[in-house]
Amino acid sequence: MRKLFGTDGIRGVTGTELTPEMALRLGRAIGAFFGLGSRVLVGRDVRAGGDMILSAVVSGLLAEGVKIYNAGLIPTPALQYAVREHSYDGGVMVTASHNPPEYNGIKVIDSSGVEVSREDEAIIEDYYFKGYGSRLEWRSLVDSPEVRVGLIEDYVNAIVMQVDRDEIAKHRFKVVVDCANSVSTLTTPLLLRRLGAKVISLNCHLDPEFPGREPEPTPQTLSEASSLVLSSKADIGVGHDGDADRAIMIDDKGQVHWGDRSGTLLAVHASYKWRELPRRVYTGVSSSILIEEYLKQHNITVVWTPVGSVTIARTIMNEGGAIAGFEENGGYIHVPHQYVRDGAMKLALTLDMMASLREKLSDIFAKLPVYYTLKTKIKASREEALCAVEAVKEYYSNYRIITIDGVKV
Repeated sequence: MRKLFGTDGIRGVTGTELTPEMALRLGRAIGAFFGLGSRVLVGRDVRAGGDMILSAVVSGLLAEGVKIYNAGLIPTPALQYAVREHSYDGGVMVTASHNPPEYNGIKVIDSSGVEVSREDEAIIEDYYFKGYGSRLEWRSLVDSPEVRVGLIEDYVNAIVMQVDRDEIAKHRFKVVVDCANSVSTLTTPLLLRRLGAKVISLNCHLDPEFPGREPEPTPQTLSEASSLVLSSKADIGVGHDGDADRAIMIDDKGQVHWGDRSGTLLAVHASYKWRELPRRVYTGVSSSILIEEYLKQHNITVVWTPVGSVTIARTIMNEGGAIAGFEENGGYIHVPHQYVRDGAMKLALTLDMMASLREKLSDIFAKLPVYYTLKTKIKASREEALCAVEAVKEYYSNYRIITIDGVKV
């Protein structure tokens, strides 16, 4: 079966794999999915070709009689918040998230603000491959896109409402922010100033070539931010990805921490602050087993899911909520805010935790058990990968094995 959607939206090299012709056809498929007269909010990150791809998608949507509202440059979670808060029928975000600058991509969002389900992805793919397109009478075609303003302010204000602003402001935290030259530049520094923090900016000017670093936040790409935390004697550092739905934390000693470690600590903090939430967290199988060991001490159950924020978010929604959902890559879903991963929200919660505990971030991380994670990629065919999975299952057959989305021992 032919596929367009991957783990998190549609991705491809701009101009060769993701062309304006493809984007136009995809826009028509998305428009057919939402339906005639639907109200759809669109936006994009800073990538080269983003306006071209977005314009093509918008043309396809307009051809299907969809009313378009344009948010312009905006982080993915800010657009998702606006879709839900302003009761749009859906949204389209043009972004390739953490991919290199030559890539672009498309995320489709439903009225809940969450990316569409795997089932809905299949419907859109079916429309796309069948070349579906309405032949609307000219009177049914709606006007040009309407520009929306004020969405960034609404989004930042909503995050501030989730935390104890006054308590955070008392500490006047010094924060190094690495915005990866993309759209978190528009939100995270503003949020931090609202919380009374001193902002030390790194790569916080918009540039589609991402000259400061690769857009994926890792210990390697955040080495400069880590050094700046130490030299500036900052309390914390944070690195975002290209569309700002992820955040990787750097403690006051310059140590970069994967998202499953920070997510575990934030889940405990949230469990005491939002006691009405079900005492469980959802995380992809790529996260460390330390989560279970630590959260068990706090009477919090861990539910393992296949990899991907869409799967985690949809599972939480379908199963009645949770304290949180998170991934080792820095994605964190704060359920009281919205059912999507949100880098700025994660940072605000981290400051809230530090202010509440009145401890240095390095001391808070020191409470976690130590597990070592090596992330690597090996090129292999599907058949080779399946053989490797079966071999690992057989070799470790006497151990506890999780067989969701591969194999985990």
